[in-house]
Amino acid sequence: MAEVKIKPLFDRIVVRREEAREVIMGGIVIPDTAKEKPMEGTVIAVGQGRRGDSGEFIAPVVKEEDKILLGKYSGTEVKVNGEDLVIIREEDILAVIEN
Repeated sequence: MAEVKIKPLFDRIVVRREEAREVIMGGIVIPDTAKEKPMEGTVIAVGQGRRGDSGEFIAPVVKEEDKILLGKYSGTEVKVNGEDLVIIREEDILAVIEN
């Protein structure tokens, strides 16, 4: 089966969420379904941007491989090539993580 590539449209961004860290409290292991969604992610693909009032495209602030903070419940979850990804709008990005 051929590998599928995904290219977001306009101001949408494809993000791979970081793996949730397993928390053990008092010997109780929290199951995967009860873990909080991680707020950190890596940008995989970026759309061309949004249209300004005069019709020209305004480029997104982020680029591929940027580490970002996003809302826990923002975006649409999709599965591409067996990998769980999230498609969000640029306005859903809370911050860019700089090293």
